[in-house]
Amino acid sequence: MTDLEFILQQAINAISLGSLYAMVAVGLSMVFGILRMTNFAHGDMMMAGSYATVLLTVAGLPFGVAVVCGVGVSVLVGVLAERIAYRPVRGAPDVTLLLTSLALTYVLENLAILIFSSSPRAMPLPDWMGEVYSFSDGAITFTGIDLCATVLALCSLLGLGWFVTRTTTGLGMRAAAEDMAATALVGLNLNRLIVTAFAIASGFAGLAGVLWAAQSGVVDPGMGFSPLLKAFVAAIVGGFGSIAGAVMGGYLLGALEILIVGFGPPEISPYRDAIVFALLILFLLFRPGGLMRPNREIKL
Repeated sequence: MTDLEFILQQAINAISLGSLYAMVAVGLSMVFGILRMTNFAHGDMMMAGSYATVLLTVAGLPFGVAVVCGVGVSVLVGVLAERIAYRPVRGAPDVTLLLTSLALTYVLENLAILIFSSSPRAMPLPDWMGEVYSFSDGAITFTGIDLCATVLALCSLLGLGWFVTRTTTGLGMRAAAEDMAATALVGLNLNRLIVTAFAIASGFAGLAGVLWAAQSGVVDPGMGFSPLLKAFVAAIVGGFGSIAGAVMGGYLLGALEILIVGFGPPEISPYRDAIVFALLILFLLFRPGGLMRPNREIKL
């Protein structure tokens, strides 16, 4: 393998991984942007969509239909979470919102354990998703899952960009993120805007969850925890509350992890996560607003 082929292979890996981080981070940032609340239950929307996809696929639905329904289940869980858990405490002190978010996480994960058990379940995939495509005599390879992650992330992020800049609801969500009180004064329905934000954020989490489970090959009740933490770092790096920042942070984080594994000494590869979280601490200390919002401090 030549140096150029090696670099191209690592670039493919970074884009695939960064696409997953970006999709999760966008949902996390959308909710934070409006409510100034870190939704730790966001990872459980990934879990809900993945389990629904597995069950529907096993029941005989075509995989594509099962994925769409699985994403729909994530949206439903996200909307119910907003209506049942978050709306009653809206306007409460930040610590109340934080504890509510953590409590909801434990409730959803334990509910999943009661229903499905804590044992991982295999993720059934169509053959084409696991197929390996190769170029340059096998020096450059990628799977159908990598291709799906990249294409779906690109399409969904472009669609979100159009939605928040070209539709009344999207513009209202941006206005609410800047000043919720002023948005209410001009007559926009805050409840509808917030529910829409939760629905979109949960949809992104559901889609990312299915792709994450496809890459790992299994689903389990705690599967959303690790990607949630990584997406949290990505959102902080990009600028918490900024959709563009979350996308940029997701791809930067994916590139950093691949850079450590692909180009760093083998001895530091096991410390990849430690390096990522050290980066989080540095940003919180020296650039708390992230790359896209350098002048805005955040309260987690």
